Amino acid sequence: MAVEEVDPVSGRVTTGHEWNGIKELDTPVPRGVLIFLIVTHIFAVIWWFVMPTWPLGTTYTKGLLDTNQHKIVEERLVQANAARASWVDAIETASFDEIRADPKLMGIVRSTGHQLFGDNCAACHGRDGKGGHGYPDLTDDDWIWGGDPEMIAETMRIGINSPHPESRASQMPAFGRDQMLDRRQVVDVAAYVHSLSNPSESTSATIGSIEAGKEVFLANCAACHGEDAKGNRDLGAPNLADGYWIYGGDLQAIITTIHSGRQGHMPTWDERLSPAEIKILALYVHSLGVENP
Repeated sequence: MAVEEVDPVSGRVTTGHEWNGIKELDTPVPRGVLIFLIVTHIFAVIWWFVMPTWPLGTTYTKGLLDTNQHKIVEERLVQANAARASWVDAIETASFDEIRADPKLMGIVRSTGHQLFGDNCAACHGRDGKGGHGYPDLTDDDWIWGGDPEMIAETMRIGINSPHPESRASQMPAFGRDQMLDRRQVVDVAAYVHSLSNPSESTSATIGSIEAGKEVFLANCAACHGEDAKGNRDLGAPNLADGYWIYGGDLQAIITTIHSGRQGHMPTWDERLSPAEIKILALYVHSLGVENP
């Protein structure tokens, strides 16, 4: 019969195991830890029965409480839509001018529009709407296709160079790459366009190139941009004399645009957003330009 050994310091019985002179005490699990483990196991078993838990092939155990996250989300969406119904109907039925004249509706437009813009437009135009290289600044009140809310809403609905059957179509030809203009003509017309928003660039050293570029412009570019270069919103041709640029307004950027051409793309939103949401976004975007001219 084995004799139990008691540790002289702690007074506890040892297990009989020893490692390099160190003996292991036969210390029981603390009662608090033991109670905690028992309670958590009991809770887990109860949870298996009351909540959705176990997968069963194509379904799962529903639980006694029949808790369904899909139902909860659907119910909350119904509640949210019911709460929004009154002002959504008001925005859908009112004209743009009537909405702009109603401070309460415009407050909704600004708060809801800001969220819609962040979710759908900020990836290209930036959170502040100021755009970036290749994407228009929506805060400068300078518009290609028209900046009143109706025109903005129409642009959003059908897009630009999009698959929509009514899409706006616009393209800047590649005058240099497609050999419509030679290198000298491309440089001259770029110098002329650059001088329109940078009059100080017209010097005795550049005047010859600028004058030659003006003749090239009138023969090749005025049909879209106008003889005064102030653009044509019906064609989506930008104003080249106002200092606002999509692809950059320095001389080299203008040369690149004339040589290689440009073709922007605006998605169509009529399948992703409701008519009321498009209306709200159009008013919100319009306010960015009006409030930040």
